[in-house]
Amino acid sequence: MQKTSDLNVVETRTLPSPAALLAELPKSEAQAAFIARTREEIHRLIFTDDRRFLLIVGPCSIHDLDAGRDYARRLAVLAREVSDRVTVVMRVYFEKPRTTVGWKGLIMDPHLDGSHDIAAGLRLGRRFLRDVLDLGLPTATEFLDPITPQYVADLVCWGAIGARTTESQTHRQMASGLSMPLGFKNGTDGSLSAAINAIKAAGQPQTFLGINLDGASSAIVTRGNPNCHIVLRGGAAGPNYAAAHIAKTEELLGKAGLPKSILVDCSHDNSAKKPELQPAVMQDLAAQIAAGNTSIMGAMVESNLAAGNQAFPVPKATLKYGVSITDGCIDWPATEKLVRDLHAALAARFA
Repeated sequence: MQKTSDLNVVETRTLPSPAALLAELPKSEAQAAFIARTREEIHRLIFTDDRRFLLIVGPCSIHDLDAGRDYARRLAVLAREVSDRVTVVMRVYFEKPRTTVGWKGLIMDPHLDGSHDIAAGLRLGRRFLRDVLDLGLPTATEFLDPITPQYVADLVCWGAIGARTTESQTHRQMASGLSMPLGFKNGTDGSLSAAINAIKAAGQPQTFLGINLDGASSAIVTRGNPNCHIVLRGGAAGPNYAAAHIAKTEELLGKAGLPKSILVDCSHDNSAKKPELQPAVMQDLAAQIAAGNTSIMGAMVESNLAAGNQAFPVPKATLKYGVSITDGCIDWPATEKLVRDLHAALAARFA
């Protein structure tokens, strides 16, 4: 019989089921309690009159676990220092969307050599998330592959759907079943309609194809995720964090019957993809808050031990410690200053 399927498939590798991996690398009771408590705290920051600020900060992506742990230890200390006004959540991003091709993140290529040892990537991801949680730091990640959440979502306190996938029905359905607060980014063209429609769709019950914890193909039926909000990240036309942009976003959210809760990504097109401009974006947001704005409830910053980024792929041994291999970041001293300046500026919100 003429073969009509798998014509372009070279290999199929069996992965452990989600249930098997969760049993191999379980979360502790303390971690589970911390995740539940933090998710509830983030919910209050987004949807109630809690005046604290949600700051999602950390590397663009995790590629070096030692450097990632080094960063997390420093951030945990800083987070405790500002916790009365700022809830700090660490970016722990393992999946990277690519415009064409490139390194797709720790889960897909953990050895950084093109071997795509996904089973090892999933194990490393769970271990790293547990390490961060044990420091008393909440975790944040972007969900890209619709199967990945079954392996790691129980260890995530806040999630994101990126600009490239906000319009995807698959990701809206997936988001409807996720258990944590979640932000939808505006589209790469800067439009807000896709993100607003995504929030509405993810809040509704959905049924879709997926896998269960045993790895079997299943019809997944959800009740909808009521904890979704918008993330402004700029677009092809430029940034969208200024007061006029915030007011327009408030207006559109109101017309859609959604809470006026806005998180601003200080990176990407809001900083013209120049990481060193992120502090200036944060200063503008702080000035809007000081002037009385109540809808800006959080921000995101790409930060690492050292500034900028480095070319990849290159031999792993030649990589510089603490420097991103994806988007550029601000360095640790700039991060400390940004967080402390934000904490000081928020005094007006608590007056």
